[in-house]
Amino acid sequence: MGNLLNELLINGTSPYHVGKFIRETLNATCGFQILDMTSPWQLEAGGNYVIDLGSTMIAFRLPKDRKGMLPREEEGAPCIRITASHTDYPGFRIKSDPDMTEGSYVTLDTEVYGGPIDSSWLDRPLGVAGLVTVAGEDAFSVKEVLYDSGRALLTIPNLAIHMDRETNQGKTFNRQTQLIPLFTASEDEESFTEFLASDLGVESDEILSWDLCVYNADQPMRIGRDYEMLSSPRIDNLSSVAACLSAMIREDEAVSLEISAFFNHEEIGSTTKEGANSQLLSHVITRIYDSLGFSGEEADRSIYDGFLLSVDVAHAFHPNYKEKADPKNRPVMNKGFAIKEAFSQSYATDPVSIGIVKGICHREDIRYQSYFNRSDIPGGHTLGVYVTSHLPMRAVDIGLPILAMHSARELCGMDDYLSMEDLIREFYRG
Repeated sequence: MGNLLNELLINGTSPYHVGKFIRETLNATCGFQILDMTSPWQLEAGGNYVIDLGSTMIAFRLPKDRKGMLPREEEGAPCIRITASHTDYPGFRIKSDPDMTEGSYVTLDTEVYGGPIDSSWLDRPLGVAGLVTVAGEDAFSVKEVLYDSGRALLTIPNLAIHMDRETNQGKTFNRQTQLIPLFTASEDEESFTEFLASDLGVESDEILSWDLCVYNADQPMRIGRDYEMLSSPRIDNLSSVAACLSAMIREDEAVSLEISAFFNHEEIGSTTKEGANSQLLSHVITRIYDSLGFSGEEADRSIYDGFLLSVDVAHAFHPNYKEKADPKNRPVMNKGFAIKEAFSQSYATDPVSIGIVKGICHREDIRYQSYFNRSDIPGGHTLGVYVTSHLPMRAVDIGLPILAMHSARELCGMDDYLSMEDLIREFYRG
């Protein structure tokens, strides 16, 4: 397993920790300079930069030759090349004032985030991680503190089969009453907020708010006869984040404007200020071209010449549920990454863009597969649809074929991850 992917799966316990990992990796390997959206920019050709919004990160590399950022007179490689992935995953968030006491048990009031497979979260060792805000010197100077319990702190116990004889015949769960994690069975009356304050080394009344994820504390593991599969929490979508990040820290120089956007909130629709369905990336591109002295007309032309790789997981063919897959376009694990298509445009892919991606794969001998949803099972939207609604450019949705998508623990093939990583690197290089 690639060290970068393994480290991210372990340490990316919340979108904020994914952001921290991205920032530290970019800085440690290539010295990416951090930019602030509220400050003036002074960019230099050949420079590496990252916009740090906590749980959303946008990294970009500039070519030394400014001409590489403008459309070529003859048809050729795009002058803006973007990859987009997301930092969040389905699960649970802890509400404010969460303590619920019954006898000596204390459970925590939570909200389901995104679309998890509820039953997969039962009887797991669960940690807590995310962002905590702490009082600062004045009301507009709130301190942001990252928190990770660093250990299994919670669990959601299943009900014994003796008390529910029909549990194996299919069961739904009440998300307000039956999927609530157990925090302690102690007689101690310390609240969750007091526990959190103690862990952070602050007073409990200094804590103002939080965005805390309940995460699966299981570790990644290689499985299969030949160790060819990876079983891990958060493969969706930290596998894509790792592949895009790997391309950003390669050694060769940029030949165009290279952008990798790592968005939060994909699992809840992307329509937030830091989500893919916002003006954020458009503003970043405008700022880049303005800072380097290009005209607005030149920036607009470059956007239309651009190319987006929207990178998210795809559904692998499931051997136990053959009827759920398209009869022909059904990727299997370890046969290559998936090119995702939908004539409904729920994926942003179009024929010309597919041809370009396949051309790169044929040239570099990279394995790929085709994915369509079954015609009677609609799929969801992707980052690509949202990004290109704000930035009209060519786009392809690609992804790692996985099983158990949105489970607390997912499964993929390692060869597919490597093929996806190779494609993204060559996409930037060519």
